[in-house]
Amino acid sequence: MTDLPKPCRYVVSACLAGTPCRYDGRSNLRPEIAELVRRGEAVPVCPEVLGGLPTPRTPSEQKNGRVVAATGEDVTDAFVSGAEAALYIAEEYGCCAAVLKARSPSCGCGRVYDGTFTHTLVDGDGLFAALLRKKGFQLFTEETFDAEQV
Repeated sequence: MTDLPKPCRYVVSACLAGTPCRYDGRSNLRPEIAELVRRGEAVPVCPEVLGGLPTPRTPSEQKNGRVVAATGEDVTDAFVSGAEAALYIAEEYGCCAAVLKARSPSCGCGRVYDGTFTHTLVDGDGLFAALLRKKGFQLFTEETFDAEQV
């Protein structure tokens, strides 16, 4: 893991910290992420909730530069709004790195679902992850983050 500047907080996907904000109303609790939040070293956000989407909600995936729900509804505006709100929070709290939910249309880093709802992955970032990358944040997913090195 690359050394992070001090002080630096992580912005983390709220579902990884135990908040039941996934599309299906559940969380993706990772105890090591929840511990970072508890210690004040991480700030949890859910871009989709910040964008005004309900929990639970219809699953969504990226397709042709848009975010589309499984029902066919275009939810891009909510995803963009939520990503911008989450970025604002991350910057206000002095975050410089992120631990984000892999494959999510908001938080996925490097690989996301392709919009066919067949669990097919393509190269790319979720909308929030893309904003963070553009701002120079160091990005991890729950699959690549090593809490032992924090």
